[in-house]
Amino acid sequence: MKRTISLWLGLMAFALLPVLAQAPENPAAPAKPMGSIHGHITGPEGAPRTSGSVSLSFDGGKTNKFTFPVSATADYTGQALPGTYTAVYRAADTPPDKFVDSFDNVKIVVGTDVLQDFDMSRKAFVDKLPADQQKQLLELKQHNAEAMKANEVIKNLNADLKAASQDFKDADSALDTAKQALGAAASRPDIDAKVLEIKTAKYSDAESLMLRDTAAKPDASVLWAQLGQAQLGLAQLAPVDDRTAKYATAEATYKKVLEVEAASKKPNTQAQGAANAGLGEIYARSGKIPEATAAYEAAAKVNPSQASIYFKNEAVIYYQTGNANAEVAAADEAIKVDPALALAYYLKGQGLVQNATTDPKTHMILLPADCIQAYQMYLQLAPTGQFASDVKGILAQAGQKVDTSFKAPKK
Repeated sequence: MKRTISLWLGLMAFALLPVLAQAPENPAAPAKPMGSIHGHITGPEGAPRTSGSVSLSFDGGKTNKFTFPVSATADYTGQALPGTYTAVYRAADTPPDKFVDSFDNVKIVVGTDVLQDFDMSRKAFVDKLPADQQKQLLELKQHNAEAMKANEVIKNLNADLKAASQDFKDADSALDTAKQALGAAASRPDIDAKVLEIKTAKYSDAESLMLRDTAAKPDASVLWAQLGQAQLGLAQLAPVDDRTAKYATAEATYKKVLEVEAASKKPNTQAQGAANAGLGEIYARSGKIPEATAAYEAAAKVNPSQASIYFKNEAVIYYQTGNANAEVAAADEAIKVDPALALAYYLKGQGLVQNATTDPKTHMILLPADCIQAYQMYLQLAPTGQFASDVKGILAQAGQKVDTSFKAPKK
């Protein structure tokens, strides 16, 4: 049963410190012959400046001969008469008699495109800032550096989560992959061995990724949940004598999910549901029925949108492990949540069919009434479903016809 968590961790955002504010002035009309100038504007913290203007002046920025707007990409470009200028940058709200940054001796030559960037992260600019602004800038750079480092960690974790999810999908499709790899003539033992090989490799890969990632970010419950899923998968593949220990490992991991969630300010109900459902599966497969029931109920309570899936999975496990009574109880819970869930009726019928008897005179199978009803509901909901022919065969052996008067409930 698949419980892949497709949750992703959000990247941290970081703020940028605004610098001294300045404003554009009216451009002077260019005349020919002209030269060109262009450049890029960068603030003291290293972020692009996407507004304001760059002007060329003959008097140190007091009056502007040519003015060019800064684009949304933090670039500017324009033409000017040849000469030697002071180039100044003003922000959108800088007073006309002020400027943020400047460069002297900028020479405009006819037929030449001059590059003049304004990189205010340079030491010469930063050293001229007031002490309080320098302190703020230093703190901002430190914060941004930490945020960028955290972002890189989160980026790597997200990539690993995506890889682990693909591993789980590959494990789920291992049978089809094995058949394709071995060909139509492959024997069943060979196919089973190939399936075991594929699943073991995929779950092991996911486990390795999540062991590394939970060590890197132990407060992320989604990572622990993925680790638990990988460990549970490996436990199910292990030899019978080794399963108890491996189930214990997966159990501890799922409990870690709930521990992390209990301390979280923003609970992740999907992770909590997956953890409780994982514990339920471990307990169900270990024969701990009361514990399993409690765990699945907890999963349904915390994440009700997946409740029918949790109870359906529980019923499937009891079907696989041969616990008919528990199978029927779990199927009933799934039906309560989703009365149109066809598989739940089939599982209920399969559990109840164990109570069938044989008529000593006719030797015909006598099915319990609720078993017949469950099978009839399955056929109404899935008349051509995976188990339809089996159900029809069982009903026929019991002398029962498919009852078309049954009406499937709507979801």
